[in-house]
Amino acid sequence: MTDVEFFAARDGVKLAYRQMGEGAPLILVHGLFSNAEMNWVKFGTAGQLVDAGYRVIMPDLRAHGASEAPQSAEFYGPDVLAEDLEDLIQHLGLNDFDLGGFSLGSRTSVRAVVRGMRPRRLILGGMGLGGLAGWTKRSAFFQRVIAEFDTAKRGDATWLSIQFMKTMKVDRTAASLLLQSFADTDPAALSAITMPTLVVCGDQDQDNGSAQELADVLAQGVLATIPGTHMSSVTMPELGAEMVRYLEQTTA
Repeated sequence: MTDVEFFAARDGVKLAYRQMGEGAPLILVHGLFSNAEMNWVKFGTAGQLVDAGYRVIMPDLRAHGASEAPQSAEFYGPDVLAEDLEDLIQHLGLNDFDLGGFSLGSRTSVRAVVRGMRPRRLILGGMGLGGLAGWTKRSAFFQRVIAEFDTAKRGDATWLSIQFMKTMKVDRTAASLLLQSFADTDPAALSAITMPTLVVCGDQDQDNGSAQELADVLAQGVLATIPGTHMSSVTMPELGAEMVRYLEQTTA
C-alpha cells in the first residue's frame, strides 16, 4: 500500500492523497464511494502508469478514503470537489500535468477544466455525455442508495452500490451532503475542453450515457472501449493499458 500524505483545502478540511513513481505528473481522481487505493492501486492501473514513466498522484476526495468527511452542509458548496483539486495542484506546485478520472473522478476533472484548469491531456473513464449533462439524475439514484442502505434486498437496483458502500465504510451523512453539491454540466460548456482527451469506457457500461457521444462533442476526443460494466471495467488491466497507449501516442 502506498503512503498517505495530507494537505488542507481552502476551507480547512484535511484531504489525503497518494503518490507513486517519478517523472511527468499525472493526477488520477477516483469514483464515487471508492478511494485512490481501490480505484487505481489495487488493480494495477497506477502501476502500469508508473512503469510507463509517470508520477501518479491520486487524491482521496472529501468524504472518501482517508480524507475528512465533515457532516455540515457548509463544507459542500457547488464544485467543492473541483476546488479541492485546484487546492491539491497548488499544494504540490504543479504547472504542467495530465489529468484523469473515473466516473465521479471524470466529472470532477471536467468541472475543473470548465472552471479554467488546463492539464496537458485529459482522460475521462467510465463517463458519457449523459453523465455530465444529466448528473442530477445519477445523484438522485445515489441518494436513493443511501436512503435504502438498511432496507434494500438482493436484486434491488441499489443492492450492489450499497454493498460497495459497506465495503468502503462510506460515511452516509457526508456522502449525502456531497451529492447535493453536484450540478449538471451544460454540453456547451464542454467547449472549454480543448486539450487532447481520451474517453475510455467499458463495452457494457451505459451508466453515464454514451461514451461515443462524449468523445464526439470534444474538440480532440478519442474513444477507447475496454471489457466490462461500470463496476468491473475499472478493475481491468485494459484500463491502464489504454491510458498508457494514449499518453504514448499523443503529445501535449
